[in-house]
Amino acid sequence: MARYRIVPERSRVWIDARSSLHPIHTETDGLEGWLDLDVQGGGQVDLTIAPNGHLELPVELLTSGNPIEDRELRRRIDSRRYPTIAGDLTLMTETDGDGRYLVGGDLTFMGTTRRYKDQMTVEAVDPRTVRLEGRSTFDIRDFGMAPPRILMFKVEPEVSVRVDLVAERSD
Repeated sequence: MARYRIVPERSRVWIDARSSLHPIHTETDGLEGWLDLDVQGGGQVDLTIAPNGHLELPVELLTSGNPIEDRELRRRIDSRRYPTIAGDLTLMTETDGDGRYLVGGDLTFMGTTRRYKDQMTVEAVDPRTVRLEGRSTFDIRDFGMAPPRILMFKVEPEVSVRVDLVAERSD
C-alpha cells in the first residue's frame, strides 16, 4: 500500500447551487489530504487491502465571485467556528472493472458528519500519480444549515459537488 498526497494546486472542486435569481457556481483548488491505495498495473486498485484517505477544504476558499453571496455563505457556515470541510474515505468497491468504483465515507460540514456513497473513477496517470474524479449531490439541511435567503432570492437546499483529485506518491 502506498501513501499518495493530494496535490492542492492540481486538484479542484466545483460546487453548484440554484437560486430563484441565478445559478451559483464556486470553483477552487486548495484541497489537501492523502490517500492510502495499492494501485496495480493498468491503474486498477487492489481492494484486498482496504483503501482509506482524508481530504480537507478550507471554507475560506469557497468564492462565487459575488462578495455579498460569499459573506452570507461564510456567515451561515460560521466559518470561524467550522473553518474546514472534511471527508474520510472508508469504503471502495469495484463497479464495472473500467476504473469505476463505488466509494463511501464520512463528510463533515459545520460540525456534523454524514455518511455518503457515490461513484468515482480512478486512473493511474503515471507510476507515481493517480487521479480520482467524481460527483455527488448533497442537501445542506442534512448538516443543519438552512438554505440562505439573500435579499429577494432564496437558494435551493441541494448542491452538486464535483471533485478532480490529483495525488502523488509521497515515498
